[in-house]
Amino acid sequence: MPDTYDVDVVREFDAPLRRVWAAWTEPGDLRRWWGPTGFTCPRAEADVRPGGRILVTMRAPMEWGGSEQHSTWNITELEPLRHIRYVFNFADANGNRITPTEAGIPADGVPADGEHEVVLTDLGDGRTMLHMTERGYSTQEARDLSQSGLEQCLDKMAALVEGVGR
Repeated sequence: MPDTYDVDVVREFDAPLRRVWAAWTEPGDLRRWWGPTGFTCPRAEADVRPGGRILVTMRAPMEWGGSEQHSTWNITELEPLRHIRYVFNFADANGNRITPTEAGIPADGVPADGEHEVVLTDLGDGRTMLHMTERGYSTQEARDLSQSGLEQCLDKMAALVEGVGR
């Protein structure tokens, strides 16, 4: 039995590398794709450099109460257009780290400091491969829930970077 369960997602986009990188690093783009289906992102701030951070706010649909959840992505490694590694933390509205329980997340299985990594590869012909890993989930259920949410976020990202619906 593994010590942790990791999310591991590979997605190909019919979009150039620079466009996919911008989706990860530009506040206007982050607001358009962060959050699973039906959720919105009313706030995104990005200081994209090693030691910098991205702060996002995810808002639930009104039929789910419309609550907001804040998180920070504290960047530990960065190679522009290729690689970003960060520590995911839940945060209060001011961007201060809080525990998953304080954020309203059942503590079982969700890491307080989620180690996340995004690797982008230029496939040529205007296509980009994204490989994302989230490490540290202590239960399969927590991992599966996070993976489902990430897949929905990436569906929204694909629509954004591929220009679907424009």
